[in-house]
Amino acid sequence: MGILLGRENLVKLIKDLHNTGKTVVTTNGCFDILHVGHVRYLQKTKSFADILIVLLNSDKSVKKIKGPTRPINNEEDRAEILCALSCVDYVVLFDEDSPRDILDEMKPDVYTKGADYTMDTLPEADIMRKNNTRVEFISFVEGKSTTNIINKINK
Repeated sequence: MGILLGRENLVKLIKDLHNTGKTVVTTNGCFDILHVGHVRYLQKTKSFADILIVLLNSDKSVKKIKGPTRPINNEEDRAEILCALSCVDYVVLFDEDSPRDILDEMKPDVYTKGADYTMDTLPEADIMRKNNTRVEFISFVEGKSTTNIINKINK
């Protein structure tokens, strides 16, 4: 069972984990309507390190990225659902459009993104290189997306 962690405690947590020999992997996203694609992505992400920290876009951030009708589920509900997954150790909310600043602060061992990105198109690539963070790209489950679910409901 994961823990919703305040951002102010994140750097200390990671330092403590590293001091005990643990490795940290992180990813980020909206995780609005959780589906099998999300679950498989998070399970694969967890396989790269001991501890998985999910950086979760806040409601404010999701609206800026996805538009005024999103998120469907509020940040508290999305965080609680993610915390219920056995592969998720911590969830941290962030308000920014991009997790660049928080990634630079936390300096994870591994960072994952969807395979629709490459190091050439990854907005956080410079931060990953600067902090010597390994990046893993994970393939999506075909046809499984929040947008597809919303479109199906609207039909």
